[in-house]
Order: sequence, then structure tokens, then C-alpha cells
Amino acid sequence: MFRFDPFSPEIDANPFPAYKALRDEYPCFWSEEANMWVLTRYQDIVMALNDWETFSSAKGNLMSEMPGRAGATLGTSDPPRHDRMRALIQKAVMKRALDHIIEPAHAAARARLEAVKDKQPFDFVEDFSANYTVDLIAYLFNLPEDNLDTVREKAVLMVQSDPVTRTKSPEHLAAFEWMRDYADTLVEIRKQNPGEDLLSQFILSEIDGEKLEDREIQLTVTTLIMAGIESLSGFMSMLMKNLTDFTDVRDALVEDPSRIPDAIEESLRFNTSAQRFKRCVQKEITLHGQTLKPGDFVCLAYGSGNRDDRQFPNPDVYDLSRKPKGHLGFGGGVHACLGTAIARLACKVAVEEILAMYPTIHSVEQEFEWMPSSTFRSPLHLWLKA
Repeated sequence: MFRFDPFSPEIDANPFPAYKALRDEYPCFWSEEANMWVLTRYQDIVMALNDWETFSSAKGNLMSEMPGRAGATLGTSDPPRHDRMRALIQKAVMKRALDHIIEPAHAAARARLEAVKDKQPFDFVEDFSANYTVDLIAYLFNLPEDNLDTVREKAVLMVQSDPVTRTKSPEHLAAFEWMRDYADTLVEIRKQNPGEDLLSQFILSEIDGEKLEDREIQLTVTTLIMAGIESLSGFMSMLMKNLTDFTDVRDALVEDPSRIPDAIEESLRFNTSAQRFKRCVQKEITLHGQTLKPGDFVCLAYGSGNRDDRQFPNPDVYDLSRKPKGHLGFGGGVHACLGTAIARLACKVAVEEILAMYPTIHSVEQEFEWMPSSTFRSPLHLWLKA
């Protein structure tokens, strides 16, 4: 009997053979281990992302959800509440053009690369990507510098889940509580003395007299710190794994850095760190002969949809010339990631600086440990040598 356990370390290590079997033979599959349906074909996932009235996010969107988060963030709310929050958050994000991030991002990347110049090989995750994303989030939110190591540690724990219990462990929940309290303290401080940072703009953002509630700001900041530090670091690590696995692509980018955005988009398709998110069925629907009932949870396997040969020819090939329109690396529908522009810019700057300083950067032989997370997929360590 075919089984699929999205909490399994074996799936973390290599989900793609199981995804192919699911797409070809079990496109709407009931996972006993996860206690939810699994959709793996691109068109089914896109359909679900666009039909929020049937596939709701309001009971949480992470495969193992944090208590008290559902319904109070962009990713865990449906229209009309979602639309109100998105408009207010988007207004805050767009308050300043992205240009102001470019030089701080270049400076942060150069500083982190200088720090590993005499350390060969170096761990790209611990020595670069995790620190670089902390630097950017600290700049965007004007975070205090005295406990950024703790902020990063808690962000890492928040995205993880326990593969045995298939839930958040007490340690993961404690990290979420710590980050929520941390965000709450920041909100109170910034309400008294707002500035130009993103958190201040969340507090000040107003449309027709509507403002974000304190709880919405607190949980949005909690989520964005987690995503901005750990999810972005995870994707950046997957991107560098691709560039060092496929050195012809690395060499093409060294020769022509203007192609870096194409490499980023193809990496988002080929090896997105955002593998699986969930929805809750609101109206009975039949898919591929299976009846999904109200209250059933559904896993949307973005990582599988991105490898669906019904949508992307030769999907298991990392193709710099592909230009993959409509990939699911940042989700889609009303819940398409709001931070895509910042994430793309941060990755572009990082790759520019890495390849300028280390044009022959390559991987060393290693056994990979993968993030124990049913939602995200990235290596815990990535050993590279310049």
C-alpha cells in the first residue's frame, strides 16, 4: 500500500519520487499519517489557491500550526478580513521604495563574506545566509542589536516540527511564545516613538479610518521575522545548493550577472524551500474520484506542483533559460507572499556579492541533514569552498 508522510525525515531528504507517484497515481490522496488530503498536481493546487471559499486558510496554513496564530495574519485569514489586512500591510510595505534596502544588503553580504574569507570550507547556512537575513530583518524593523542571535535561534525553531508527534514540540511552541512577546514589546515601544522602519509603518498605516489591530501587528511581525530570517535563509541555501550542484549555471552567472534573476526564479520552481502548506475544506468537493468534506484538511504540495510535467517540460532539470511563469515558489492566489520583492532583491544582492568574491565557489562532499519541518525544506548545513 502506498503511503505518504509529509512529516517523515525521508520525505524531507528527497520528496520528489513520492511527489511523482502521487501526481501520476494518487492525485488526491488521503495521508493517514498527516490526517489530511494531499494535492500534488499543479492545476489542482492553483485551483485550491484561487478558491478560498472552498479551501480556507482561516484555521491555519502551516502544516503544524502555532496556537493563537490562525485568523490573525495574512496567511491565516480569508476575505474580507484578509483583503483589509493585505491593503493596510501593503500600504506600509510600499511606504518606501525598495531602493533603500539595496546598499545595506550589499554591505551586509560583503561583511558576512569577509568574515569567512579565511574559513575554508565554510557552512553557508550558519556562516552566511542565516546571519545575512538577520541583518536585513534587523534593518527593516530597526531591531535592537543586543539579542539578535536569540531572535535567529527562535525563528529557526518556529519553522520546525517534531517528526514523531507530527506537531510542534514544547520547545517549538516556547520559541513562538518568545517571539510573540518580543514582537509585542517592540510594538509598544514603537507606538510611543514611531520611526521610518517597517514596524512603525504597520502601526501608522491607515485606509479610510481603518488601522491594523495590535494583535494583527504583533502576529504579522512575529510571522515576518520568522519568514524573513529562516524561510529566506532556507531558500537562499537551496539556491546556492543548486548553483554549486550545477556549476555550468554558476559559471553562466559569473559571465553574465544580469541572468541572476532567471536563476532565482528557476530555483524557486526547481527547489523551493516552501514545500507544503495546508487549507481547510469549507464546502464538499469531489476531486479525482475522492470526496472532500467540510472540516477536512488539505495539504497543497507546492514543491510537487513545481515539478509537474503537465505544466513544466523536463521539470527535473534546472534550466537557466526556462523563465518559469506561474511557479509556486511564493504560493499564489490571494495568499501569494507579500514579501516577494524583498526576497528576490535580497537573493539577487547575495548572489552578486558571492560570485564576485568567489566565482568558483563549489560544494564539498557532505551528508545532508534537513530541516525537520513538514512545511519548509532546506539543509541544516551547506558546506562550500571558494
